[in-house]
Amino acid sequence: MNDTDIIVIGSGAAGLSAALALAETRKVLVLAKGSLTGGSTAWAQGGIAAVLDAGDTFENHIHDTMVAGAGLNRRETVEFVIERAPHAIDRLVELGVPFNRESGDLHLTREGGHSHRRIVHVDDATGWAVQEALLKAAEAHPNITLLPGQACIDLITGRNQQTFSGSGRVWGAYALDEASGKVVAHVARATVLATGGAGRVYQFSTAPRGATGDGIAMAWRAGSRVANMEMMQFHPTCLYNLEVKNFLITEAVRGEGGHLLHPETGHRYMPDYDPRAELAPRDIVARANDDQIKRYGLDCVHLDISHRPPEFVRQHFPTIHEKLLGLGIDMTREPIPVVPAQHYTCGGIPVGLDARTDLPGLWAAGECTESGLHGANRLASNSLLECFVFGEAAARDIAECWDQLDDPPPIREWDESRVTDSDEEVVIKQNWTEIRRMMWNYVGIVRTTKRLERAQHRIELLAQEIEDYYGSFRVTTDLIELRNLHQCADLIVRSALKRHESRGLHFTLDYPETLTDACDTVLMP
Repeated sequence: MNDTDIIVIGSGAAGLSAALALAETRKVLVLAKGSLTGGSTAWAQGGIAAVLDAGDTFENHIHDTMVAGAGLNRRETVEFVIERAPHAIDRLVELGVPFNRESGDLHLTREGGHSHRRIVHVDDATGWAVQEALLKAAEAHPNITLLPGQACIDLITGRNQQTFSGSGRVWGAYALDEASGKVVAHVARATVLATGGAGRVYQFSTAPRGATGDGIAMAWRAGSRVANMEMMQFHPTCLYNLEVKNFLITEAVRGEGGHLLHPETGHRYMPDYDPRAELAPRDIVARANDDQIKRYGLDCVHLDISHRPPEFVRQHFPTIHEKLLGLGIDMTREPIPVVPAQHYTCGGIPVGLDARTDLPGLWAAGECTESGLHGANRLASNSLLECFVFGEAAARDIAECWDQLDDPPPIREWDESRVTDSDEEVVIKQNWTEIRRMMWNYVGIVRTTKRLERAQHRIELLAQEIEDYYGSFRVTTDLIELRNLHQCADLIVRSALKRHESRGLHFTLDYPETLTDACDTVLMP
């Protein structure tokens, strides 16, 4: 049993932002599933949205965010995050993030849904540069311990105390040490969830392998509400290639003039769907791409920026250009084959501006949360921004209430006296595949009540099988992830069935109209 002042679960932008702020006064343990760089942060190509241009204003950025969010955003949250964006960029510059510059000033690009150029970036690999800078600072900090290879199973609550309590107070988490196979109780006064989204619940996703909704599922099982889980964002442009899966073609390609074309006729179709054409918000572009593919029986559509000067394309998108060249595609001379793919989880654990969850002792930040920033659809490049702002908000609130936080009580060790090693790993693979394919086919970009009910029925059938397996065999990372994927799939479908309208990312043929009042979908445990 390990104990520290504060436990942060997740080593991406949200987790490390919280850890660095907390480490100024406390000892922090950062737990990461797999490697320290395995989360979504390192995969973010686009950039970070912030009002830095003389012609731009906070009100413009707020308006763009609210429009993209289809009225489901909480305005106080949107203002809170956007007004803190310039400070977040300054902090990253201090940490050494080498943002692109032009004549000494930060170079700003534009993406879909934004009315101004306000995206700071490091070429087309911003996330990796941010991850590298945060990790370097965390590794150098004497008050931060980074512990990779820890697959968290469940939050430790009052139910796990040696003297039982039904308080719901969180004291840390049980985690599988992937190297030893042992389960360790990591105990602390305060816990921060920064575990990312649930993208891998879908067959096609730009999310990394570990995006299995762990934090959302753990919080739900511990007694937290979840909100707006039906709002799953699908990125319009994921590379279509049978050899390479999940390679994202950044929003900025369209922001810098890329056109979406019918691959057989060459017709530029986005103006047919929206007057903003390729610069429309992601949900509109994703549905247009999905409609073209289904209507004409296509494998993919084309994204073409070859009409821009070759040097311009190579300079702005060096990572994508190099990757595509290795696959025999020269984006300076020919179009890129793309399809929509799941990209971001807009719903999750409800948090306030202080990053507090429903559960005492538990804070959360980043993609695992529903903060009110994104509403029914995330505006491009607002995601990393949310991580920095709410990571620091969690740290600030923990510091302010530290003296009111009790020391952890004695916690029971993990009990595996009634389980054995599994001899049927194929069950995990089968159920994983079944969930992801079912969610893609029945709970995808365009939905119907009948498809959602079919998905719900299959989820119910799988529930007992997964629970029996979990109760009989020692945990593995694959089993932990399967359990969480199944839980998140259930939450997504239940949320989608409750929303009797089409709004933002939730589009259903049975309720195509948008209701006058925007209401969150909140599930109670």
